[in-house]
Amino acid sequence: MTDEEPKPQPRKGLGSQLSLKGRAMRLLSQREHSRQELERKLRPFEEEPGELVAALDFLQAKDFINAQRVVDSVVNRRASKLGAARIKHELQAKGIEGPAIQEAMHGMRASELERAREVWRKKFGQPATDAKERAKQMRFLLTRGFASEAVRRVVQGEDD
Repeated sequence: MTDEEPKPQPRKGLGSQLSLKGRAMRLLSQREHSRQELERKLRPFEEEPGELVAALDFLQAKDFINAQRVVDSVVNRRASKLGAARIKHELQAKGIEGPAIQEAMHGMRASELERAREVWRKKFGQPATDAKERAKQMRFLLTRGFASEAVRRVVQGEDD
């Protein structure tokens, strides 16, 4: 026996094995993926060294892999529920870096208070009656990635 990890088996009903490009295209048809995500998901299916890099280079050259679309997709899906800090962390985990994240965060911080207020309203709907409840509401919003100043203003009921 070897210490190598076993190759993943194809799912039933797929017929012949898909190429790396085919697998990447299937993943990209479901949602936007960053290059790092595709590399992590497809690495177990690489049969020859360099094959995966070549496939991803090809897909990136054809603009199937696009970091700005990944940023836009994540922001669009998650902004109504999460704060800028949490979304920034998710984008960094996907391997997105640089000005694309900074630009998205700038736009999100402008609406942070309104988004935090809406999340708070959906979850709690009424002001806290005591310090314990206020702390619970603040923890909830902070774990969602909202800025502490926005959280404080929302929980204390301050208006703009």
